[in-house]
Amino acid sequence: MSLKTFAEALPDFAKDIRLNVGSLVNDQTLGDQRKYGLILACAHGTGYKPIVDAAEAEVAGKLSEEAANAARASAAVMAMNNVYYRFAHLASNKEYLSLPARLRMNVIGAPGIDKADFELFSLAVSAMNGCGMCIDSHEKVLKQHNVPAQVIQDSVRFGAVIKAAATVHSAISAN
Repeated sequence: MSLKTFAEALPDFAKDIRLNVGSLVNDQTLGDQRKYGLILACAHGTGYKPIVDAAEAEVAGKLSEEAANAARASAAVMAMNNVYYRFAHLASNKEYLSLPARLRMNVIGAPGIDKADFELFSLAVSAMNGCGMCIDSHEKVLKQHNVPAQVIQDSVRFGAVIKAAATVHSAISAN
């Protein structure tokens, strides 16, 4: 099932989400690697298997294996980092910010694709997970790579729409 087919199963109260999913799939501004990589990373970032399956079907044959694996890896490492760094940032005791994380995250340094693309994927997932410290870190790297604000905002829009689609689908499927 494609992502559009997945979205078509959403109820009428989520018509805006359906339309927004269509806009993501039809986006012509980001280029295929960024667009499909964001779809895949954000779907994996939800942890909701039906949208992961739909995203995997949507991107099949449209992303190189390296780009698809980098998108999956960004979701995986952000699942870990967003929890850890959100804790370190939100804890009243700021000592945690000075301690080494002691978490393996080698993929961030060597994602196998363009660094800016991997950072966009990571930023979108970090926004979905609400980690301000990670959002700031990824946005800073993107600015260093001269990624325009509109592209950065678009990546977060992808995260917002994919997360909303997963949330609504999960709620109606549970009934």
